[in-house]
Amino acid sequence: MENIALIESFSEFKGDKNIDRVTLMSILEEVFRAALKRKFGSDDNFDIIINPDKGDLEIWRNRVVVADGMSEDDNEEIELSEARKIEPDFEIGEDVSEEVKLIDLGRRAILALRQNLISKIHEHDSTNTFKHFKELEGDIYSAEVHHIRHNAIILLDDDGNEIVLPKSEQIRSDYFRKGESVRGIIKTVELRGNKPVIILSRTSPQFLEKLFEQEIPEVFDGLITIEGVARIPGEKAKVAVDSYDDRIDPVGACVGMKGSRIHGIVRELGNENIDVINFTKNTQLFIARALSPAKVVSMKIHEEEGREDGKKGRVDVFLLPEEVSKAIGKNGVNIRLASQLTGYELDVQREGVEAEDDVELTEFSDEIEAWVIQEFKKIGLDTARSVLEKDVAELLKRTDLEEETILEVQKILKEEFED
Repeated sequence: MENIALIESFSEFKGDKNIDRVTLMSILEEVFRAALKRKFGSDDNFDIIINPDKGDLEIWRNRVVVADGMSEDDNEEIELSEARKIEPDFEIGEDVSEEVKLIDLGRRAILALRQNLISKIHEHDSTNTFKHFKELEGDIYSAEVHHIRHNAIILLDDDGNEIVLPKSEQIRSDYFRKGESVRGIIKTVELRGNKPVIILSRTSPQFLEKLFEQEIPEVFDGLITIEGVARIPGEKAKVAVDSYDDRIDPVGACVGMKGSRIHGIVRELGNENIDVINFTKNTQLFIARALSPAKVVSMKIHEEEGREDGKKGRVDVFLLPEEVSKAIGKNGVNIRLASQLTGYELDVQREGVEAEDDVELTEFSDEIEAWVIQEFKKIGLDTARSVLEKDVAELLKRTDLEEETILEVQKILKEEFED
């Protein structure tokens, strides 16, 4: 009877964990065999009978009857006089099965057995959780804010699973309160020790792609395909879409009337500005569309294999002077995203400005530091004339340069370039 009571007490774990009774009994047998091995040296000659319906368990030890004084292994052999205390008609060479009560294992062994059981159930639960979430990698998932730390937000789903949203995977404008529901994409799932660590991301380009699938029926149904996504999380994104059905306008379907369809996605991403463009296999046309809203005059593509940055090559893009700032975008965001989306390094140049009328800033690298030149390039100013045409006040707003530095640069350019 004590066997049944003990098994029932162990079964309390079943209610707290996602584990069926049959699996629990299988774990029980494994744990009991380990306990038997510790006590008797081997569990090979033990039968463990488990009834998952009743929660009953019986342990039987099988030994061979030997003559008195001839036993070499008390675990596998039993002397005749001892065997006849169980059944008076036993003879030498016969098999004896004797029930082992749990209480015979000793109190300390039972406590150790219980701890081992808890450990095995936690291990089983962790393995199941790992497998479940591993299959969800790349899918959108929702959970509630449970705890806010300085470097991460800890979330709990409906099943009590812990999910981590690191600071690095949060959009800059994200702000969540305890109990608030958060959506993101399951980025990675890994086992650390025996504990599954589930990482959620809101900055992944794949999150934006999955939001399109979730919010736009034609994308979900496969009528519209997403050919590429480039993001600067919370700031701006470019999405290339296509359709095999000529009757469907993929851009119009994704954006919706007056932006009605894409508005929910923009709001989810902290008002991230999303450009949706038509994909094409025509490289020049695709690059021109990617640089929207700037209008490209012409371009020259230099295919380059084996680049360390993984780019397909470099493209000289020629635009009218007034279009350059649009192509570059604020802090170089537009051209950076266009480069990510197309896979090419894009080099913006002014159309109609003769070489002898202007000089590249890099020509002044002996007198102007490289990082200063880079600051100007970020906002589309890559020639001497383009820097001289700008007011100091405007350059202060659009770059991280000090007024003294800007004035010094303009002085150098005037002396060298205008002469």
